[in-house]
Order: sequence, then structure tokens, then C-alpha cells
Amino acid sequence: MADEQNAKIRVAIFGSGRGTTARALLEYAREFDASYQVVLVVTNRADAGILGVAESFGVSAVVLAPRDYSDPSMFSAQMLQILETKHVECIALAGYLLKVPAAVVERFQGRIVNTHPALLPQFGGRGMYGIHVHRAVLAAGEQCTGATIHLVTDEYDAGPILEQVRVAVFPHDSPESLMARVQTAERWLYPRALDRLCHQLAYSRL
Repeated sequence: MADEQNAKIRVAIFGSGRGTTARALLEYAREFDASYQVVLVVTNRADAGILGVAESFGVSAVVLAPRDYSDPSMFSAQMLQILETKHVECIALAGYLLKVPAAVVERFQGRIVNTHPALLPQFGGRGMYGIHVHRAVLAAGEQCTGATIHLVTDEYDAGPILEQVRVAVFPHDSPESLMARVQTAERWLYPRALDRLCHQLAYSRL
């Protein structure tokens, strides 16, 4: 069993909110023989619900806020040090509302994953998150939207797409009702996409 655990890719989850997506990732890892294990939760908010989620799963958590550092380079250096201390190999963004520091993106190139509540490259980019995306989808008269799992680069929502799932848009949809269905699809897709990526990462390090 120890060898199996050691073979799993060590993942840090970054989040800023309630932790519902993080919970989906953690539950999947607990219920299935996933290729990843979550070893750290990082948030920028001391009042974020994701901290309670981490505690309920027995996962270490840390609050890292840029405002607590006089220089951005100190913030990114501290983040890298914490990730290295926990031997993190992959980062999963789950409602993390800050841009990941460039130094971290560079160090973890090809190993930072994010979810977006639309079918990228549509409805992506700066300012396109949460309810704003679903308002834009409805305003455009789209009949189909979805969720995208993609790798993270220095540019918002521009990294290589790993997987997508489609979600129908109904005539009676509000931004809130559409968001609820897309979130359900995201929480189903994200753990499976992360599992497949980590399986590839584990294979490549053999």
C-alpha cells in the first residue's frame, strides 16, 4: 500500500471560495484508485470555506495572501517553498481567483490544471469567471455551453485543452440555473481529467 501511495502524483489544490470543487477532487481520490493524492490546499483568504473542506479530509492547508508580502517576488518565493516542502508535483486550481505567479507557472509548466465554466476558447479570458460567463453565454444566444479542463499558462484561459463536456442551454435558463448545471458537469469531469493527467505524469517519471 505504501508503494501505491508513493506512486501517486502529489497534488496541491488552490482555491478562494467554498471548496465545492475541491471537495469533488478529494472525494474522487478517496473513493477511487486515483492516480493522485491531495497533499495540500492553498488559499488566499483566511475565511475561505475550502479551509474547512481541507480539515474534514485531513489535508494540510495554508493561507497565502499577496497583501502580506511587500514584494510580489517574495509572495511567489514563499509559495514555491511551501510547494517544495510538501513535494507537490501538480497543482489543481479550484475557484482560485488570483493569477498564479509567473515563477510558479514556469516551475510547474504542464502540471497546473484549471477548470473553466464554458467551452473554451469561447467565453474565456480576463474577467470571465463564475456568473459572468453564464450571463455572457445567455446574452450571446448560445444553445450549448459546457466545461473545459485545461493546462495553465501565463495567459488567462489560453492553455492547452485537456477535456471538455457539453451542457445544453434551455430557453428558460437564468444565469443561476445554467451555472448550477455547468457546475455539476465540472465536478464530474474535473476529477477524471486530473486523474488521467496524473496517470500520464506518473508514467513519465518511471
